[in-house]
Amino acid sequence: MTEHTSAVRTAGHSPAPDPADRLIDARGVVRSFGQTPALRGASVTVIAGEILAVMGPSGSGKSTLLHCLAGILAPDSGEIWFDGRRIDAMGEAERSALRRDHFGFVFQFGQLVPELTAEENIALPLLLAGTRRAAALQRARAWFGRLGLEGLEQRRSGELSGGQAQRVALARGLVTKPEVLFADEPTGSLDSMSGELVMRLLTSAVREQGTTVILVTHEARVAAYAGREVIVRDGAVGSLTGATP
Repeated sequence: MTEHTSAVRTAGHSPAPDPADRLIDARGVVRSFGQTPALRGASVTVIAGEILAVMGPSGSGKSTLLHCLAGILAPDSGEIWFDGRRIDAMGEAERSALRRDHFGFVFQFGQLVPELTAEENIALPLLLAGTRRAAALQRARAWFGRLGLEGLEQRRSGELSGGQAQRVALARGLVTKPEVLFADEPTGSLDSMSGELVMRLLTSAVREQGTTVILVTHEARVAAYAGREVIVRDGAVGSLTGATP
C-alpha cells in the first residue's frame, strides 16, 4: 500500500468542517489508464466556498483526480459525491448536464474556440445552456472591464496575448456563476507576471461570486492563493487535518 502523504495550510486554527459544508467528497477513488494506475484509493473533501490547491509532481495523479471530481472521467472504483449526489453512479448524459449547470473550467492553455471572438468564447457556456444570444453576449461583455480586457471583445484567440487569452478563459469559466470552478494549471503556460495577474483576478472573482475552487498546480506561488493545500503522490491523497471555509 502506498503511504498517504498530505500537506495542509490553514489560516489559524479552524474547527472541523460541518458535514453540511462538504460540497464534494471523494472516497477511495481508483483510476487506471490501461495497465498504468493513476489514482490508488485517493480521498479528499472539498468545503463549500473554499479555494483548495491540489499539488504534486508531474505524473502524481493530480489532474486525473480533478477530472474525476468534475465528472469528466469515471473512476474504476470508489465514490465521488457532489452536494448529496453520487457522480460516479451517473451516466455520461447526466454528468454532462452536471458539468454544464454547476461547474466551470479553466485549463492550462485556455482552449478557446479559435473561430469565435473573445466575447463569443465567454458567452459559449451560456449559449450551450439555452440563454438567448443577445442576453448571453451582454453578460459576457460585462467581464471585459472586470478583467482589464476593454476593447478586445471582437478579437479572436490568435489576436490575443497568452495572458489575455487566459483571462478570457477565466471569464468563460465563471460567466455562468458555477458552484465549483475547476482550474487545471491555469498559469502553467504564462510568464510570472501574467500568471500573478490571472490568479489575483481569479481569487477576487470567485470570492465575489462565492464559487468553490479546486486548483491543480505544481507551483508554490500559485498554491499560495489558496486557503488550503493537499499534496498528491503516487495517486494517493492524505487525510485532511483542517479546513478553511
